[in-house]
Amino acid sequence: MDTSPTALFDSYEQDFNQIIQSVRGRVDGDAQGEQAEQRKAALRRVEMELDEADEMVSQMEIEIQGIPQSIRPSYAGRIKTAKAELQRYKKLSKDLHAQYSRADLLGSAARPGMGDALSDDPYGTSTDRTRLLAGTAILEDGTRRLQDSQRIALETEEQGTDILRSLRVQREQIENARDTLQRADTSIDRATGTLKKMIRRMYQQRVVTGAIIAVLIILILIILWAKLWR
Repeated sequence: MDTSPTALFDSYEQDFNQIIQSVRGRVDGDAQGEQAEQRKAALRRVEMELDEADEMVSQMEIEIQGIPQSIRPSYAGRIKTAKAELQRYKKLSKDLHAQYSRADLLGSAARPGMGDALSDDPYGTSTDRTRLLAGTAILEDGTRRLQDSQRIALETEEQGTDILRSLRVQREQIENARDTLQRADTSIDRATGTLKKMIRRMYQQRVVTGAIIAVLIILILIILWAKLWR
C-alpha cells in the first residue's frame, strides 16, 4: 500500500478523471440522442456523476493540506484545472437541460395547434397561447430554481472553504501545542536529571559528614583513654 503523502490525492484525482471521462461520453452520446426519455436519463446520470466529481475535488482540497509545502503549488494547480473542467461540464449540462426543456415545452405546445396552422392568428388558438405561456412560466420558474441552486452551491463551497481554512489553523495550533509540550517534556527530563544528581550528592555529603563525625568521636575517645590511663 502506497503511504506517500500524495497517494490519496492521486487516487481522488484518478477517480475524478474517470468520472469526467464518463460525463464526456454521455454528453457526446446519449445526451444528444433523438428520444426525449433517453436524453433526460442521460442528463440525470450526468448530474449525478458531476456531484461525485465535485466530491472528489473536495477530497483533493482536504488532502492537499497534508502535502509538503515544497511540492504543494503543483498540486494546487491540478486542483484548479479540475475545478475548471468541472465547471465547464456543469455549465454544459445546465445548457443542455435548459435547451431540451425549452424544446419539449415548445413541442408540446405546438402539437395541439397544428390543425390551426392556416389560421390568421400566428400563435394559434387561445388554448395554444395559454399552454405556451404556461410552458414559458414553468421554464422561467425552473431557470430561477436552477439559479437559486447554483447560488446555494456557491455559498456552500465558500462555507466549505472557510471550514477547511479553520481546520488548517486549528491543525497548526495543535502542532504548535505539541511542539511546546515536547519542549516542556524535554525540560522536565533535564530538571529530573538535575534533581537526581543533587539528591545523590546530598547522600554522598551525608556519608562524608558521618564519616568525619565518626573519626572525630574515635579521636576524642583515644585522647580520653590516653589521659585516663597514663
